[in-house]
Amino acid sequence: MQQPLSLNQKRIDSIDVLRGIAMILMALDHSRDYIHLATDDPLNLATTTPFLFFTRWVTHFCAPIFVFLSGTSIYLQSLRKTKKELSAFVIKRGLWLIFAEVAINTLFWTFNPFYNFINIQVLWAIGISMVILGLLIRLPFKFILILGILIVFGHNLLDIPESAKDFKPGVLWTILHKGGGYFYAKNYFVLILYPFVPWTGLMLLGYCTGIFFSPAYTEAARRKIFLRTGLGLLAFFILIRFINVYGNPEPWGTQKNWLFTILSFIDIHKYPPSLIYMCVTIGFAFLFLALIERIKNGFTDTVRVFGRTAFFYYLLHVFLIHAVAGVLFFTRGHNMHDAMNAMYQNPFLFIVQGEGYGLPVVYAVWIGVLVILYPLCKWYDKYKTNHKEKWWLSYL
Repeated sequence: MQQPLSLNQKRIDSIDVLRGIAMILMALDHSRDYIHLATDDPLNLATTTPFLFFTRWVTHFCAPIFVFLSGTSIYLQSLRKTKKELSAFVIKRGLWLIFAEVAINTLFWTFNPFYNFINIQVLWAIGISMVILGLLIRLPFKFILILGILIVFGHNLLDIPESAKDFKPGVLWTILHKGGGYFYAKNYFVLILYPFVPWTGLMLLGYCTGIFFSPAYTEAARRKIFLRTGLGLLAFFILIRFINVYGNPEPWGTQKNWLFTILSFIDIHKYPPSLIYMCVTIGFAFLFLALIERIKNGFTDTVRVFGRTAFFYYLLHVFLIHAVAGVLFFTRGHNMHDAMNAMYQNPFLFIVQGEGYGLPVVYAVWIGVLVILYPLCKWYDKYKTNHKEKWWLSYL
């Protein structure tokens, strides 16, 4: 009989491997953001190519997996901490991530020390969701589960008022569900890419999924549950998407050929994450968790390093990719005067509208970034392992 996980087991390899793959794909997405010669949205079927569409679409898995597994990891901590201890830690770490989003990540994304453009992204979504989960942890498990289900499966009802022609979202609505940008002072702008309500629902479900990694479930039982859940979510995605009424703000439709019709069918809404967006990404995540648990080889060992150092990796990869974009900017014959002038059109330093490179260069930069980051993350992972007495490392 297969043994259940021990209460003393602090890390679960399959979770770290899946998180590591998400981090790797995230670097591809951000390499495309900074390096590619973008003339339009890569998911715009009128202008995109299948390769460009896939390059963007496959990175849809990053954020939901990142958020979902954050919730799962919090549940695993509940196996060795009291609810009071866990609540306090999760709330403090959430507040730290919100601060890091504004003070550190925004700087790395823009290279603008004046902070007149604040970019609210996934760290904020995870941070505010952690604060909410930290407040809910003392409540019954079933309450958290039901609340997560209601948010994830019901939040697209908010698309109905949003679709009205005269709908004007206020700041609160923007933060909760719609997303968008506001000038909060003269020449100071905040862009909220991740309105937090659906992401919070996803984290709550990730937290509840953590119970299947507890000693109450064997590996065989967990794999069976994950396989059924993953296949069920993908079947639900296909059904709801085919009906074309609910679960995604934009309907799919017949295109110029069968391939683009398929692309239309799988073109799902990320900002905010729609129901079917979360179903397809987390559905594949469940299947992966079920299949990867027994596998251990050089690939999983390498990927796991990124998964174990996710926050460290995240900040470094944004900085490094942006730095590479800066180097390429100067190799194209530009100077700092050009860079400052370009910021009037694009708030990200060293990015000029209409300049960039093809996808082969994007992929080369992506691979190069991973090669550079791997030894740094491996060193940091070893440092964390050997210095568990340092409390501040738990926030990184």
